[in-house]
Amino acid sequence: MPDLTARRFRGFLPIVVDVETGGFNSATDALLEVAAVMINVDAEGRVSRGETHAWHVQPFEGARLDPASLEVTGIDPFHPLRPAIPERDALQRLFREVRQKLRIHLCRRGILVGHNAAFDLGFLNAAVARTGIKRNPFHPFSCFDTATLAGVALGQTVLARATGVLGLEWDQGSAHSAAYDAERTADLFCRICNEMHGSFLRAEERARALGWNDGQPGPLDLISLEED
Repeated sequence: MPDLTARRFRGFLPIVVDVETGGFNSATDALLEVAAVMINVDAEGRVSRGETHAWHVQPFEGARLDPASLEVTGIDPFHPLRPAIPERDALQRLFREVRQKLRIHLCRRGILVGHNAAFDLGFLNAAVARTGIKRNPFHPFSCFDTATLAGVALGQTVLARATGVLGLEWDQGSAHSAAYDAERTADLFCRICNEMHGSFLRAEERARALGWNDGQPGPLDLISLEED
């Protein structure tokens, strides 16, 4: 079967990312959890949730930890049984998984999918700058925001409500875990994409009639996939 991943999203590979943090300021507040959910594309161009990767992250030196944010997430950053790793290690592990998928699907770059995605992308980019990682496989500013998609498609912008109107699972006790929120965001993204599948097929047909290529990147378009 052909791999339609690159064509479905114009050469970009959607990766659902959720972060849990010690506040709202990506420059000063700690990154405490990061999770990524892979997105699969079948031979017809329909999408589904793939595997989940998640890490607990040690606060960087001097990081701000807002008590109100910690109360919401329930995270104790210094709990002795919390299996946290340094920011750089967490990012390198995340990027290794993304690069592997880029190679498999011949995509040119990852694109972050998130619920209020600018928040997650902002913390990701701040951590990349802080740790000095040079090769970030994610697009630095473009993203797919499921809050926007859900607002247009469902009339709901809150993740719990958007999943609820679709009949998807929502466990309030598990919310504000990066892995759980990323999986629910992935389910929401996949459902909306698949509901719009007919629109995608019509647009594909029109693009071919216009003589446009299918979005599959050529060898020179692929980003460097070397480890940093």
